[in-house]
Amino acid sequence: MPLLPAVPYDPATLAATVSERGACLLTGFPDLLATTALRDQLLHLVTSGALRAAEVGHGQGLLLRTEIRGDATRWLDAESGLAATTFLATLDHLRVELNQRLFLCMDEVEAHFACYPVGTFYGRHRDRFHDSDSRVLSLVSYLNQDWLPEHGGALRIYLPEGPADVLPQGGITVCFLSEIEHEVLPASRQRLSIASWMRNRRSLSALGHHQQAVEGRPTQGATWGDRPPAQ
Repeated sequence: MPLLPAVPYDPATLAATVSERGACLLTGFPDLLATTALRDQLLHLVTSGALRAAEVGHGQGLLLRTEIRGDATRWLDAESGLAATTFLATLDHLRVELNQRLFLCMDEVEAHFACYPVGTFYGRHRDRFHDSDSRVLSLVSYLNQDWLPEHGGALRIYLPEGPADVLPQGGITVCFLSEIEHEVLPASRQRLSIASWMRNRRSLSALGHHQQAVEGRPTQGATWGDRPPAQ
């Protein structure tokens, strides 16, 4: 089974690795303090019942399909607290840096908390929808403490050279092109993460990216990024 290359939080190195390989590990991101604060915030949302069962599809086609995905989510927005808004701002800064190097025209960032109860999973899918290719780059940031291989719960990414598994250990972010198929395997303990996307408001059809996806935007929330031109 291939291993994803691991890179530090450096936009130039990250851009070069994503361009060459399509996927990589971003180590030390979020850092320890941010990971702890985000985990505490997510656990508070879980215990207060603020998360909702995630759906698949998007727009008018949203459906609750627990045989496909079993997580519960909440969108990160301006009311999500300091840890979340700081994380969004950091992602948006990274978006600007990557745009300068990859020329992908990514205009904004969106993200949601995700909690997978014991035994739940998310079947194989792409983050791009069949009728919208606005999602360009996907990032999954892990908030779990002391995760062991026997806990399961790996993110499996399907690369041309074969599937690569990544354990959801806190302080690691998986970064990959949104057209790449992936799945979340069942875990024997609760699994905590943040899923983020760098998006283009316009179609990217000129790049030839039209891929099937099943993952939906589970709640309405804020996007962070460049403001659209005045009309």
